[in-house]
Amino acid sequence: MTIGIGLLGLGTVGAGVAEILQTPDGRHPLVADLELKRVAVRDLNRPRPIELPSEILCTDPQAVVQDPAVDIVVEVMGGLEPARSLILAAIAAGKPVVTANKAVIARHGEEIAAAAADKGVYVLIEAAVGGGIPIIEPLKQSLGGNRIQRVSGIINGTTNYILSRMADEGAAYAEVLADAQRLGYAEADPAADVGGGDAADKIAILSGLAYGGPIERAAIPTEGIDRLDGCDVNYADQLGYVVKLVAQAKNLGTASDGTVQLDVRVSPTLLPKDHPLAGVHGVNNAILVEGDPVGRVMFYGPGAGSGPTASAVVADILNIAGIRAATGNNGGLDPLLAASRWRNCALVDAGETLQRHYVRLQTGDEAGVIGRIGSCFGDQGVSIRSIVQFETSGEATDAEIVVITHEVKQQHFANALAAIKALPEVKAVAACLPTL
Repeated sequence: MTIGIGLLGLGTVGAGVAEILQTPDGRHPLVADLELKRVAVRDLNRPRPIELPSEILCTDPQAVVQDPAVDIVVEVMGGLEPARSLILAAIAAGKPVVTANKAVIARHGEEIAAAAADKGVYVLIEAAVGGGIPIIEPLKQSLGGNRIQRVSGIINGTTNYILSRMADEGAAYAEVLADAQRLGYAEADPAADVGGGDAADKIAILSGLAYGGPIERAAIPTEGIDRLDGCDVNYADQLGYVVKLVAQAKNLGTASDGTVQLDVRVSPTLLPKDHPLAGVHGVNNAILVEGDPVGRVMFYGPGAGSGPTASAVVADILNIAGIRAATGNNGGLDPLLAASRWRNCALVDAGETLQRHYVRLQTGDEAGVIGRIGSCFGDQGVSIRSIVQFETSGEATDAEIVVITHEVKQQHFANALAAIKALPEVKAVAACLPTL
């Protein structure tokens, strides 16, 4: 039984999907049943990495969605619009959808799930997070019986490549970013990656799956690596840490009204060198899931690129194809995406969260300054794990003091930092990073 595939987009990922579908030998037997029927592209005359019959190409994505020969719509065009509208149009036509679009799912997942519930079709999103790493289905199925305590990960390959080279070579951020762009690891406009937005999209999706309810994407505190100073990477190394852009979602308990209280954030973070995520280098991604009773489970692999992402897309297509082969229909709604089954989830007030911190202070090199800094922390109940003074390349009268705290309520830490800033000897709080 042939299953018609409509492909929206023939860029890096779309070409990878088409290549898999066109070369079924040695793959899962169901791949041979998948046939590209229509493909929407922006420009019919543009050179492409894969040859496709000209009669299946078109510039009208709505024609792909509405084509009666298309049984499954695959959206790999990216961006918010027209991708969102096309996904909804496919659902309205009663067609299951496979998408790699993290931005759409992070912002409009609730709307899409409600539409899918109404029409009884699947919307599968494995490729939206982690490239070739299987994480969506494990969270929905394999780990579904666990109480998930925390999901944390390195889920942006561009920033991980940059930070890995900064740590290994002592290279400057701007130099490594330029290399990443030349190698194709970073876009010409890298803002979504280095500013943390891409990782925030992904952790929004993962937290919704892990805790059973959507959160507001725009409310996620997000900090990227674009303002990270190389000296902090160096100091972290000397103190036994590595710096990674970490996205995390942590369950802080359930409120009296049943709302799940979550701490979800993205930021450059110090990881002890023995932490499972600390050894993830280059463009690789890793996602660490901590739950009861499973304990710690880590998913590791290539997080982006044509091959890995296309692999995840085709896996979702095969999932739907297998259901169709067994039942003769689209299989109904994925129950874990049913809007009626979602919990209420909410981000907690940032001041109430518990966090360890790395702080770098620029101060005058004066007797007693470390003691006064320690007193400011102590007055707010902030326990210090280590405090170290480093030599600086600036004035002889300057010093850099690096403090690593124990876990403390964020509001108490902020109060202590305000008091430290007011000390006449403190010239600047040069860096403040969370620490796991």
